[in-house]
Amino acid sequence: MPDHANHYGTLFGGTLMSWIDMIAVMVAQRHCGKEAVTASVDRLNFIAPISVGDHVLLKASVNYTGKTSLEVGVQVSKENPYEGTTMRATTAYLTFVALNENKVPSPVPQIKPETEAELRRYKNALLRQESNRELLRKIRESK
Repeated sequence: MPDHANHYGTLFGGTLMSWIDMIAVMVAQRHCGKEAVTASVDRLNFIAPISVGDHVLLKASVNYTGKTSLEVGVQVSKENPYEGTTMRATTAYLTFVALNENKVPSPVPQIKPETEAELRRYKNALLRQESNRELLRKIRESK
């Protein structure tokens, strides 16, 4: 809608980021069966602009589970409602922490990837986790 657009007539990135966070936390909380909070947005790639009038489709999945955290991947597509054409517009990866009733990090149910797509998402999430840990180690060493 026009009120979601920037001065270029495309969806404002901050609006899309809030939608991504909303869909991702719904998936995280459904998976955990308890409150989950955003710990980080690990990656956000704007691939193609979304224009006023496009339909926005968001799909999210749990890609990886740790002890008390989980990664949720979100794929955003734009659809031309008149032509029926769809194209990927944005991808994002967010980490959530599950909280118990005392707001303390709490164990999350583990996923068991089975399909080829689930295994690919899981392996890629492991690579992102390892990369994030390595970056933090390097930052700490540079102080």
